Amino acid sequence: MEILIIGAAGMVGRKLVDRLCADVKLGDRQITSMTLFDYAAPEEPEAVFPISSLGGDLSDPAQATRLVAGRPDVIFHLAAVVSGEAETDFDKGYLVNLDGTRQLFEAIRQQDYFPRVVFTSSIAVFGAPYPDAIGDEFLNAPLSSYGVQKACSELLLMDYTRKGFFDGIAIRLPTIVIRPGRPNKAASGFFSNILREPLNGEEALLPVSRDVRHWMASPKTAASFLIHAATLDLQSVGPRRALTMPGISVTVGEMIEALERVAGPERAALIREEPDELINRLVSGWPRNFDAARATQLGFAADVSIDEIIRIHIDEELGGTIK
Repeated sequence: MEILIIGAAGMVGRKLVDRLCADVKLGDRQITSMTLFDYAAPEEPEAVFPISSLGGDLSDPAQATRLVAGRPDVIFHLAAVVSGEAETDFDKGYLVNLDGTRQLFEAIRQQDYFPRVVFTSSIAVFGAPYPDAIGDEFLNAPLSSYGVQKACSELLLMDYTRKGFFDGIAIRLPTIVIRPGRPNKAASGFFSNILREPLNGEEALLPVSRDVRHWMASPKTAASFLIHAATLDLQSVGPRRALTMPGISVTVGEMIEALERVAGPERAALIREEPDELINRLVSGWPRNFDAARATQLGFAADVSIDEIIRIHIDEELGGTIK
C-alpha cells in the first residue's frame, strides 16, 4: 500500500506519520511506501518502508499532478491555512484551502483510478445560532472565511465521490489541544497556549473569558480518527461523507481547573487574562457542543476528559514529567 500525506509537517500530520511508521500497516494492509508533502519538505522519520519527502505549493496547478502521478492508494489531505490567517489574508485562505483542494481532486480524477481520500475538515463549517448540541443534520452556515473554505471542500469531496472519481470522507476535527511547539496563527491557538506554556513554566495569555466553551480532542486522538477514516467501510457511511468527530465540550475555566489538578496551582497562576477583540469576535461564532452519534456509531472514539488530554501531552511531549 502506498500512502500520500499532504500537510505532513503540521502537528496532526506528524502524529499521523509517527503512528503509521510504528504500526507498519494501515488496517490489514502493509505499507510499502509513503510520500510526505508540505510547503517545506517534512523531516523523514525512520521506518521499515521507503519514505520520500517533498516540499512545494499545493496552489501551484502542476503540484497536485506530480503528487498523485504514482497513484497512491490512500491520500490524507491535511494541508490548510489556519483559521486566523485565513480570516486576515482572504486571498491566501481561498488559494490554499479551496483552490488547492480542488486542484488535488482534479489531479486524482485525471489519473482515472479510485483511491481513498481522507480530508480534514473542521467544526468551523457550522455557524450560530446553535442548538444545545449540534448534530450532523445541522445547517452548514459558517461565519468565517476558513469555515466557508472547508464547507466548500466538503461539498466538492462528496460530489467527486458521487461521480466515482475517488472514495472520499471528510472528518470535521474538533479544536486540537494541546498543540506541541510554539503558538501559530490559528484563532483557536489560545486553547493550547493556556495549557502548554504553563506546563513549560512560561506565562500564557488568555484572550477570552473563562466561560467560553468549546469542542476539543487531543493530537493522539486526531491521528486515530484519520486512521479509522482510512480503513472504514465507507458503504456504511452512505452518500453524506462529512462526519463530525466526537470530542469533549469544556469551558476555559474547566481547562484551567484541570491544569491545576494535574500540574498544580503554580502552573495555573501563569495564565494572564488579556482580552483580544478579533479573537473574541471569532470565538463568539464558534460551536460549543456536538452530538457526534453518527461518528460514534461508526467506531470513532473521543478522549475521556480534559485531564486525560493534559496527561497525554505530558507523556508524549514532555517525557512524562513537568519541567
